[in-house]
Amino acid sequence: MYRRRGFTLIELLVVIAIIALLMAILMPALQRVRKQAKGVVCKSNLRQIGLAANLYAEEYDQYVPRGLAGGTGKAWFQLFMPFLAQKPIGNDYRTVDIYRCPSYPDKEQTVCYVVNGWDFDNKNDMTGSEILLPSKLSECTQRAYTVFLADNEDGTWRHIIRKANDPGHNRCDVWTPGHMPTSDSQDVTNGRRIARARHRKGSNCLFLDWHVEYIAAEDMTLDIWRFEK
Repeated sequence: MYRRRGFTLIELLVVIAIIALLMAILMPALQRVRKQAKGVVCKSNLRQIGLAANLYAEEYDQYVPRGLAGGTGKAWFQLFMPFLAQKPIGNDYRTVDIYRCPSYPDKEQTVCYVVNGWDFDNKNDMTGSEILLPSKLSECTQRAYTVFLADNEDGTWRHIIRKANDPGHNRCDVWTPGHMPTSDSQDVTNGRRIARARHRKGSNCLFLDWHVEYIAAEDMTLDIWRFEK
């Protein structure tokens, strides 16, 4: 007589245990791959912004925007908008994916990068100050070693920007040591603005020769923000 056979309870439990073990082994690897993929998208976004910045410079006699304070003028991300394929709808920047890093925790944030608004009196100046006027690219002595944009830090002291003139749109620049990723300050004006651990233990950066690379927080120095080295 033919008898139908199926899994015994023990066999079923063994199969489940094997699957659970494989999942436990694979999940960390899958999470790493997912994080790496987000990092790739972030770098791609920065490269596209670099293209927009280059087009802007060609249009405006090789000048690029820097810092912004007190709500005066326009921020860098507003100025680059005409040179991007994506456009805001009704001044709402949530339709502009290029300015978004997929690893930014708050998905309402539309400006996930901060610009180099740092000016130094001389090579020995270790404090610097905010520059409001645009700078000519020729003023930068080593463009391949000078950061233009870096990942924006997330935290309660960092504004979420949804529209061009939302509060905090004038705080998307870097111009003081307190803004560095190694800073522990959470002050709205002088606190950390460069992401300490957006990607691994550092952030992605766009340089003034328009290449993009990752920089660990501990390797982020004042010198790579100086236009004149």
